[in-house]
Amino acid sequence: DSPQQQGLYLSWGPMQNGETMSPQDSEPTAPPLPPPSPPPPGPPEYPRPRLIFHTQLAHGSPTGRIHGFTNVKELYGKIAEVFNISPSEILFCTLNSHKVDMQKLLGGQIGLEDFIFAHVRGETKEVEVTKTEDALGLTITDNGAGYAFIKRIKEGSTIDRLKTVCVGDHIEAINDQSIVGCRHYEVAKMLKEQPRGIPFTLRLVGPKKAFDMIGMRTRAPKSNEGKMVNGRETLRLRSKGAATVQEVQNEFEEQATKKVDDLLESYMGIRDLDLATTIVEAGKDKKNPDDFAEALDSVLGDFAFPDVFLFDVWGAIGDVKNGRT
Repeated sequence: DSPQQQGLYLSWGPMQNGETMSPQDSEPTAPPLPPPSPPPPGPPEYPRPRLIFHTQLAHGSPTGRIHGFTNVKELYGKIAEVFNISPSEILFCTLNSHKVDMQKLLGGQIGLEDFIFAHVRGETKEVEVTKTEDALGLTITDNGAGYAFIKRIKEGSTIDRLKTVCVGDHIEAINDQSIVGCRHYEVAKMLKEQPRGIPFTLRLVGPKKAFDMIGMRTRAPKSNEGKMVNGRETLRLRSKGAATVQEVQNEFEEQATKKVDDLLESYMGIRDLDLATTIVEAGKDKKNPDDFAEALDSVLGDFAFPDVFLFDVWGAIGDVKNGRT
């Protein structure tokens, strides 16, 4: 039989003296290995659903749809784009309520079916304040995009007696010095450092008031478009990195976060559930205060928390973990 009949392949190539082999002179070569079988097909990959949220301006507007944001600044940009306003017009957002309700304030997490209401700049007012005691009675928070505003006013305090100052007012300037871009703890420190008995001026911007809230939506439309809904998920916004969909806090995390938020108010005059959540996340798995302080410094080094605050936070997390609430 010829090599071809035996299933062998022939090759021609240069000889040592430059001559070429003829088919009669050639030697058979082994057949190449058959190509590897393709891997069995796996389950088809489905693109991750696009998360779409519904939004309105709190003082009244049509409903808009937004998506594709990973932090609060980008969220404000998307809302501004929908309603053809500047992002700097937005003071803060609330979830599922058009009212200036600090319990509904948007922080670092949004439920996947939450309806977002944006509160925009309204009336500007200047108020003269004279400290009669060390504390003004203000709790400050910020919107994550450079605006600090009043989250709570203590009953009977210096500020409470000034009826023109309201919860939700953005503090734009102290003694004509703009504080736009300052974090809440920086503003709280400035206010704390104002001397007693010497008047100073606050320039405040209140959220725009609604003319007619009849028929205002308070929940997102019942639609699964762009949703991943199981009733226990939120979109966690982050100042660095991409937003993530995660489970809502469990009972321990929720209680610990509330305690840490209370300590933030007590020590620093601020309330910030997102900051409190980050602190709890840094401390919940740590074995001792030193490890906790090191972990906290790596994610929140800018805050330079005092040691006494860190020990109280460590104790509060431990109390919740051990059922001492």
